Amino acid sequence: MARLVVPVSCPGCDLPDVAWCDPCLAPLGGPPRRAEDGAPRLDRLDGLAPLPVWTLASYAGPLREVVVAWKDRGRADLDRPLRAAVRAAGRELAPLLRAAAGPAAGRDGEVRVVPAPSSLGARRARGREPVVVLADAFVDGLRSAGCRARTARVLVRDGPARDQVGQGSRGRGTRLTAVRPGRRVRAEPRVRERAACVVVDDVLTTGATVAACERALNGAGLAVLGAFVLVATPPPRGVRGQDELVAGGPVGSPVVGAADTRGSGLG
Repeated sequence: MARLVVPVSCPGCDLPDVAWCDPCLAPLGGPPRRAEDGAPRLDRLDGLAPLPVWTLASYAGPLREVVVAWKDRGRADLDRPLRAAVRAAGRELAPLLRAAAGPAAGRDGEVRVVPAPSSLGARRARGREPVVVLADAFVDGLRSAGCRARTARVLVRDGPARDQVGQGSRGRGTRLTAVRPGRRVRAEPRVRERAACVVVDDVLTTGATVAACERALNGAGLAVLGAFVLVATPPPRGVRGQDELVAGGPVGSPVVGAADTRGSGLG
């Protein structure tokens, strides 16, 4: 009777009477893979390697519809499978991030997991911040693997309260600043405290938002180890990893491993 009144279906394939189906979420079941090669705004243009970014899947096909439904169509019930996927990714990346943090982690040795901030308009429209759900799940994964971590909401978006949907690459990520001590997140440590950070976002497109988060955190004296995004848009043809995407394979560079630290800018 409840399904007759409030019908439910998988947002990826419209399969009726299920909140989600395993085939549509299957791309999230693999290990984290590098994705920064497909995000041009992460290129520092100074000879340094771009900020390492890990993702679980391509933002395409049925999974794209799942993410859109979760973010913008009120499907908060999808928190459950998405949290599980992100928690597994955090557990997999924990040894690498713990080793990479080193002295940058500060006195408490914790890795700060920083969610990319949403605009005020987006928060009002959605009634919540989906990226914070991902950040908390990533922290759970890190902790389950013995890496000290906590969510640190230390970024805010300046300027008019409007979302980034429909904005070009220049418009994205231009209004991010580090929160001042006591201004907004009173329970968090002072921004000036030494810490190693990982940025978390939902979708990687041009990389402008992640780049802006990195600049804001660096400007506050915080070291950024890399970023994790749930999904990444397929890179243009000719960019490394495109052949794998065409074949339905994972995004970006090979799976992260123990030897993936110094060569990726994490050393």
